[in-house]
Amino acid sequence: MPPGRFPLMDLKRAYDVEQVISSASPVIEDDLWPLDDIDPKKAKFPCCIVWTPLPVVSWLAPFIGHVGICREDGAILDFSGSNFVNVDDFAFGSPARYLQLDRTQCCLPPNLGGHKCKYGFKHTEFGASITWDDSLNGSRRSFEHRTYNMFTCNCHSFVANCLNRLCYGGSMEWNMVSVAALIMFKGKWVSVTSVVRSFLPFAAVSCLGILLVGWPFLIGLFSFSLLLVAWFMIATYCFKNIMEC
Repeated sequence: MPPGRFPLMDLKRAYDVEQVISSASPVIEDDLWPLDDIDPKKAKFPCCIVWTPLPVVSWLAPFIGHVGICREDGAILDFSGSNFVNVDDFAFGSPARYLQLDRTQCCLPPNLGGHKCKYGFKHTEFGASITWDDSLNGSRRSFEHRTYNMFTCNCHSFVANCLNRLCYGGSMEWNMVSVAALIMFKGKWVSVTSVVRSFLPFAAVSCLGILLVGWPFLIGLFSFSLLLVAWFMIATYCFKNIMEC
């Protein structure tokens, strides 16, 4: 046999092995670690967004609350103060609503050529990771150096940052408003007690206000809610540079 030449049979065998490996690799990449069941009693919500009412604020506007996002083991991460992200210690009480996300809708590329989202290099530059937990930890490290502000950089900003880092649903356009809408319209209540805990203070404040002030109190309450919604909508979509996600 001339030097530097390989038998045709060896080349075919090597080609067959390469084909088997390449055809098996997508299965390996999509083989995600199985999650435990959701356990509200232990406050474990694997790969979920969770929501709980805020003191005072939710009494006046029950659609506003505190949100967090959970690791694969169910531990909750939430941005609850300047330079501070809670881990497995959800601020303001146990979750009242939750929404479990689908990890197969995330872009978790092993390298720059492994993106399944349309953003590619932009996603890598933002902080793409190869696992769900790595993405959340990346956002946690980033928000441990940010100042908390209810109107521009809050818990919703943190969750939006996590979803953008995951490129969840093929999008890197997540923000405070879209996160709030996601949990509001698709979230599930943990229990009937959670519903009562979320709306009873608002009902009590409304009844007390009408009793003491009259119907103008409801007009003021509605105006307060309208102003909050208007601020977040306008600031998010018209002044993106002041909103941190």
